[in-house]
Amino acid sequence: MSSALSPPERLPSWPDSRLSLTPTARWLIEHGGKAVPIAELIEEFCNRLLEEGLPLLRVTTGLPSMHPLTFVRGYQWQRGKGVVMTERAHGIQKTAEYLNSPVAVIHQGAAAVRRRLEDANALMDFGILHDLKAIGATDYIALPLRFTQGPAIGTAGQSNISFVTFATDRPGGFRPHELSYLMELIPIIALRLELEAARRMTRDLLTTYLGHAPAKRVLKGNFMRGRGYEVEAAIWLSDLRGFTAYSDSHTAQEVVATLDSYFDAMAGPIQANGGEVLKFIGDGLLAVFRVDEKTDGRRGACERALTAAEQAFAALHELNQGRALEGAPALRTGIGLHLGRVLFGNIGASERLDFTVIGRAVNEVARLEAQSKVLDRPLIASAAFAAEVRSRKMEALGSHVLRGIREPQELYTLPRELIPGA
Repeated sequence: MSSALSPPERLPSWPDSRLSLTPTARWLIEHGGKAVPIAELIEEFCNRLLEEGLPLLRVTTGLPSMHPLTFVRGYQWQRGKGVVMTERAHGIQKTAEYLNSPVAVIHQGAAAVRRRLEDANALMDFGILHDLKAIGATDYIALPLRFTQGPAIGTAGQSNISFVTFATDRPGGFRPHELSYLMELIPIIALRLELEAARRMTRDLLTTYLGHAPAKRVLKGNFMRGRGYEVEAAIWLSDLRGFTAYSDSHTAQEVVATLDSYFDAMAGPIQANGGEVLKFIGDGLLAVFRVDEKTDGRRGACERALTAAEQAFAALHELNQGRALEGAPALRTGIGLHLGRVLFGNIGASERLDFTVIGRAVNEVARLEAQSKVLDRPLIASAAFAAEVRSRKMEALGSHVLRGIREPQELYTLPRELIPGA
C-alpha cells in the first residue's frame, strides 16, 4: 500500500549526511550521557529540522510501553503547538482505528506510506488523512522505526517495528532531497528513541513490581543486599476472607479476576492517600504510610491510613453489589492497622532480593489482622494507632491477648455503621 518515492536529490548547501553529519544528526548522537524526556527529545528534533529548512507541519511516533494499563505511548508534535503525549490501552492493536491506519501498514512490513494530499484525485484511504488535510497538510509520509528489541507493537510478527510520520503544509509537498534526508536520519532517531523508551520502560516495570519509592531507590543504585533504613509508619495488613475455599471451587481464571478486582478496591485508596503498597502475599496486602515530621507527623500518617481503610470498605461494598447481580458471593476483608518503627530496605538471598519492611511492628500488625477473624470485625487497630486519630469515631474493644505478644493489648475498631456492608 506504500507509494514509490522519487530518486533522492540534494541541495548543495546541505552536507552529504552519509559522509559528514548534519547538525541534527550530530545532536542526536552527541547526547552527552544525559537522559532527556521523550517529549523534549521529539520537540527539539522537530525544531532543529525546521531550522535546517524542512517545512514540517506535524510529526508523530509511537513507543512501546511495559505497563499493565498502557500498551503504547503516542507523541504528536505540531508546529507552534509543541508535543502532546497520549497513552493507548492494551487492545488498541485490535481496533478498527489501528487496523485501518497507515501505522498498521508499516507494522505489516511496508517500507513507507506516502499520500500527496493536495492532488485533486488524492487517495484518501486512511481516516487520519482527512484530519491532516483539514489543518492544511499537503503531503504525508509514514516510515518504520526499527528497534533492536522490544515488546510486540504491531502485527504480523513485526515486534520490533514502530513508526514515525511527517506531514508538511508547503505547496507541492516534500521535495525528493528532503525525503532522502529524513530517511537517512531514521536509523539515528530510532536508536535515540529506543534508548529513552528503554529508560521509561525500566521505570514502569520497577514501579509496577516494587512501588514508587523502592523503584526510585533501586534506580539511584540502592540495590545491595542488607542496605536499609529505619522509618516510622502507620502499617496496614489486610487479608481476603474465605479465599482458600473460593479457590478450591473456582477456576484459576476466575480466582485471578477476583483477586485483581479485590486488590483494586484495596490498593487504590492506599495509593490515593499517600500510602505505599509493598507486597501482595497471596490474598494479603502489606502497605505503609510513612510518618513525615515536616508535614503531618504521626497523626497525619494514621489519619491517611484510616481514611484509606474507610474508602477501601466503600469500594469493596460497591464491588460486592456488582458481584451480587452476577450471582457471585460477596468478598469480605480484614484489615489490621498499627503504628511503629520498621526497617525498610533490601532483604533476601544473594541473587533474589525484595524491597520490604521487617521488625516487631510488622509482626504486631499481623497479629492485629488475625484478631479481626477472632472478633469478627473488619478492622482492628492498635492503641498506638488509635491514639493518633482521637478525632475520628473509633470503638474500644477492650483488652485482648495476641499470639506471640506477652502483654494484653487494647484494641479498637470502626463502628459497624461506618463500614458499608459490614
